[in-house]
Amino acid sequence: MEEKKQEKKIEAYQLTILMPCLNEAANIGYALDAAQAFLEHSHIHGELLVVDNGSADKSVSIAKAHGARVITEPLKGYGMALRTGMKHAQGTYIIMGDCDSTYDFSNLMPFVEQLQNGYDFVIGNRFSGGIAKGAMPFSHRYFGVPFLSWLGRLRYQVDITDFHCGLRGFRADLAKTFSFQTTGMEFATELIAQFAKANARIIEVPTTLSVSVSPRKTHLKTIKDGIRHLLFMLKG
Repeated sequence: MEEKKQEKKIEAYQLTILMPCLNEAANIGYALDAAQAFLEHSHIHGELLVVDNGSADKSVSIAKAHGARVITEPLKGYGMALRTGMKHAQGTYIIMGDCDSTYDFSNLMPFVEQLQNGYDFVIGNRFSGGIAKGAMPFSHRYFGVPFLSWLGRLRYQVDITDFHCGLRGFRADLAKTFSFQTTGMEFATELIAQFAKANARIIEVPTTLSVSVSPRKTHLKTIKDGIRHLLFMLKG
């Protein structure tokens, strides 16, 4: 009996579901419950990993109560939180996504299946999967995301329609070999760039975007973050 317990302890996780977090007390419980339900229903041995980026609310205690392992990254930034999370992830694969309940963590099998099929990087496509009314600003949906995605396809020679979908999965071992430079929202572009430069196998799968269960002010700064993405692609 003791030997079996020991074996279970050292068994590697198949999947890490990684969520960066900044003041998401109102929504993180829903996201973690959906992710946990996915692991249970799909019989995947996985972990829920939350990287807190300086929350002043009850996000950390709620995350722990909903079964997540929580680590802290004091240096602010979406990219910094994810970089730290990737270093600490224990899964063979990582699926990352925002914990504001806009992404469907209960339906991650399309990502897992493509990773198991040999793809190195799998990204969601919200345009093909469905965007709920009010879930994405008009300027992002019809101008910002299409333009930056077109530029990204041109710059990195990858067949990705929705460059800024935050729900994405990838091989942990390959991601951990990259030397990332960015710390903010433009990390989303750098992550794709690194996999593209490594000649990785990349594929898109449909996914949905919903309105948060408990809507709050977005952390995204449309003009500032858009310019950061643009500058990274022009320089990087």
